[in-house]
Amino acid sequence: MKKIGFILLTLMLSAGFVAAQDAKKEPKVVFTKTVHDFGKVAESAGSVSCEFTFKNTGTAPFIIQRVQASCGCTTPEYTSEPVLPGKEGKIKVTYSTTGRPGTINKDITIFSNVPDSIYRLNIKGEVVRK
Repeated sequence: MKKIGFILLTLMLSAGFVAAQDAKKEPKVVFTKTVHDFGKVAESAGSVSCEFTFKNTGTAPFIIQRVQASCGCTTPEYTSEPVLPGKEGKIKVTYSTTGRPGTINKDITIFSNVPDSIYRLNIKGEVVRK
């Protein structure tokens, strides 16, 4: 009788663990690209922009908590609204070329609700003097 009770208890606990694993919902994001090359850009352009598109392939909404550029010459824009599973979102990055001739190599760091994950984007190119 004790063996049957032990077996039933083990089966119930196992079923509980499986159900708990299924209930764990997390966002997962896939970017179409993580690097954008502007190529050669005239300093007189003032600024150049690009968009990074991503898709939430997870099972929970993806929330961008903060986007940080590696310097003040780079400005990221993003939606503060959650991106639902299966939907796409965008992060627009603008680089100011005025007074900055030379090589562009800037990082953009994305902090979100994905556990233990930080996403990094990169822009590069060359600003040609006026």
